[in-house]
Amino acid sequence: MGWVMKKKIVVIAGTRPEAIKTVSVVRALRALPDFFDVVLCASGQHREMLPQALADFGLRPDINLDVMTEAQTLSVLSSRLFLAVDELYLRENPAAVLVQGDTTTVQVAALAAFYRHIPVGHIEAGLRSHNIAVPFPEELNRRVVGLAASWHFAPTGLARRNLLAEQIPEENILVTGNTVIDALLWMRELVRVDAPLLPAEAEEAIARNRRIILVTGHRRESFGEGFRNICRALLEISRRFPEDRLIYPVHLNPNVRGVVNELLAGAPGIILCPPLTYKPFVRLMDSSYLILTDSGGIQEEGPSLGKPVLVMRELTERPEGVEAGVNILVGTTVEKILETTTRLLSDREAYQSVAAIKNPYGDGRSGERIAQFLRNRLERFNIENVETLWRRASPPAPQA
Repeated sequence: MGWVMKKKIVVIAGTRPEAIKTVSVVRALRALPDFFDVVLCASGQHREMLPQALADFGLRPDINLDVMTEAQTLSVLSSRLFLAVDELYLRENPAAVLVQGDTTTVQVAALAAFYRHIPVGHIEAGLRSHNIAVPFPEELNRRVVGLAASWHFAPTGLARRNLLAEQIPEENILVTGNTVIDALLWMRELVRVDAPLLPAEAEEAIARNRRIILVTGHRRESFGEGFRNICRALLEISRRFPEDRLIYPVHLNPNVRGVVNELLAGAPGIILCPPLTYKPFVRLMDSSYLILTDSGGIQEEGPSLGKPVLVMRELTERPEGVEAGVNILVGTTVEKILETTTRLLSDREAYQSVAAIKNPYGDGRSGERIAQFLRNRLERFNIENVETLWRRASPPAPQA
């Protein structure tokens, strides 16, 4: 049977990282317009940063749920999301929903789809720290999504093994690489041709050939003493290496900004700036010498650019990079952060031994693999269901 019904796919993203990591999937699905009708929905969890990230790729949300209110708790956010997402599904009646990662938006969107018997595809499935409280609340979110999802797009073989250990059927798992590498490689080429402007102090550091240490930090589980330790370590690094520059785009969360401004504002060698949109941030990563972060995605992006990444967390759900040696887990103690950073900044051979390792997270074609998998599954689903309806509508053949 050659006729195929066009399938509506709702892709939901809540935060800037989700937006970036869905871009290549949306592009690949929209490259098949005779089969897919794609609706890109922003939940509004990152009200400003998400649209900015999409705009860097020439995209914009088709729908914005705008669920955020001032200082709302995770419970309030979840309740607002459930109402908004359920109404979205009722109105759009999608054939499938795609979510990416492990945020509150992802968990609620997957559960709401499950309740309405809508198949869910989980991009970046199978990441596990095996500690329900770290990272918080992401580890819980991704486990819940793992239960609700129909199809699991695992970035690595280890993620696939995690899913198999949780009794996910093998035929519902596809190892794709990570979609963030698709976005990164595409954006890197754009940035190298047409460099976006960075804050003035960062531009000056690049122009003067300073070694740049890029810093990001925002994890909830580090709030309090852990985050203060990170800032103390950064302050000491700036003192030990006065010719280098630490550039820190500071997250908007007041729990982050308050501590950073208290401990680091005005310190020599430390450049604090507002959060950057994705395009200038890729330029900053590409221009950096070393990256210190507690972010998940940067653990994958840094190695793709040949940059050693020090992970300022106690646990990571991305152990492949640590095992390969491209990422080094340094925790949130001043001593460990300082010791490892000093070694890589002082010993060129030690630095090169990390920077030269091949990135284990993908080849830039993850979105294409996901789109083809969905086409195969939904095409088969369509034919099977049409044939079932045809049999039900047709009278039985007369008996001889």
